[in-house]
Amino acid sequence: MKKSPIVFSLCALAIIPMVLLTLSIRENKAEQQTIASVPQTIKDGETRSSEWGKYYPRQYDSSLQTRKSDKIDDVLKEDPALVILWAGYSFSKDYNKPRGHYYALEDNINTLRTGAPIDDKTGPMPTACWTCKSPDVPRLMKRDGEHEFFTGKWAKYGSEIVNTIGCGDCHDSKTMQLTVTRDHLKRALDLEGSLKFADATHQDMRTLVCAQCHSEYYFKKTEWDDKGQQETAMVVTFPWHNGFSADAMETYYDDIEFVDWTHQTSKTPMLKAQHPGYETFVTGIHSRNGLACADCHMPYMREGGVKYSSHNVGSPLDNIGNTCLNCHSGSEQEFREMVEKKLKRKNELAKMATDVLAKAHLEAAKAWELGATDEEMKPALTDIRHGQWRWDYAVASHGAFFHAPEETLRVLATAISKGQDARVKLRIVLAKHNGADYVAPDFSTKEKAQEIIGLPFGKLVDEKMNFLNTLRKEWDKEGEAKGLYDPASRKDMVFKTSYSH
Repeated sequence: MKKSPIVFSLCALAIIPMVLLTLSIRENKAEQQTIASVPQTIKDGETRSSEWGKYYPRQYDSSLQTRKSDKIDDVLKEDPALVILWAGYSFSKDYNKPRGHYYALEDNINTLRTGAPIDDKTGPMPTACWTCKSPDVPRLMKRDGEHEFFTGKWAKYGSEIVNTIGCGDCHDSKTMQLTVTRDHLKRALDLEGSLKFADATHQDMRTLVCAQCHSEYYFKKTEWDDKGQQETAMVVTFPWHNGFSADAMETYYDDIEFVDWTHQTSKTPMLKAQHPGYETFVTGIHSRNGLACADCHMPYMREGGVKYSSHNVGSPLDNIGNTCLNCHSGSEQEFREMVEKKLKRKNELAKMATDVLAKAHLEAAKAWELGATDEEMKPALTDIRHGQWRWDYAVASHGAFFHAPEETLRVLATAISKGQDARVKLRIVLAKHNGADYVAPDFSTKEKAQEIIGLPFGKLVDEKMNFLNTLRKEWDKEGEAKGLYDPASRKDMVFKTSYSH
């Protein structure tokens, strides 16, 4: 009998934690059910992510963390050879490493590449340059039709595209399911054939929502009739007709004789790789093992008993414990050191390629100056076109070396080889025209390189600043008056560019 109080106390001590645990589990289950439920108050086509965030606060708050990736890294300053490679193309004006999704729209508006329009019909770029920057894009495609969206100048939609990448780009507001909001991806998948869009699983969709933007594309001129008037739409199109590899897309572009631009100095019919992240991913080991983009770039997080996908989209190296080490062994430090060592090798090859190709462009320019003929120049120019395409494919997706390291190194090696072949052929042409002693000018700084190609950098900056202080401000006011603009999407944003400090 004397033991009863002791036994009772021990039982109570054991029961109390169990009761608290049960209550906690019930609360967590209730919260999970709330998260899993579909709110009926998010309207169709809602582009303001803060409205979605009222129901999915963890996902929304984590997406706002991409604003911490705000550093401006001037790639042209890091490797001035790129100015020569892109002479006559907008990338020779301004090219920075990508910042977080929070800045995608802001950087598109601020870059010198989009020019300095003075109204909705001026400026160098087509409307297609908005395609991957905002959930306002699928809203406009649905409202105006795809052909109308892709017709006209970039400035046409300045007051309509006011929210940066967000929830509406990847989710259906009625079901919350992942969805592809840009039909050009669906068409390209069905045409390529290895994964028909209708057969895509949920795991596939965790990659495809990224692929609709992180892919190589070109603007396909498409004639259409607008109420009896002939118009030309510049439709975003993926060149996957022969497959996803650099070689396959190169063949496709050659077969249709596509040219992004004619090089200003070498007169080469050029190709510009955009950001073939999906293409390099599907050719790599991670994809072959069944991983999706979200597994590495949007890892699952836990807050109490709640599990959710982080929307702080960035490098897996920012969160190695929750990404890489789910599959790889070793410590975070060991893994980081291994990646940095391998990346250094890739960067070394990339730098060799830019130097070789830049000199080839300048040597070609000299050959033309000395009177070389089209017939004499064509073999070398073909090598330059192919070499630069391959270099660009290997570096433009930024994560290519993570996605497919062996393929990236192979493509870079062929880029160097083709660049060297071009230079050998050009030396023969130069010798024939008494230019055997030609030495390419010094392009060791961004300023020197831009001077060589005659780029009026100061004038471009002045024009851009005038645009930002006039028309751009009008866009913001109009967007706010239309009820489209989400102030939370630019909260605490600081104006940063590589040309204004």
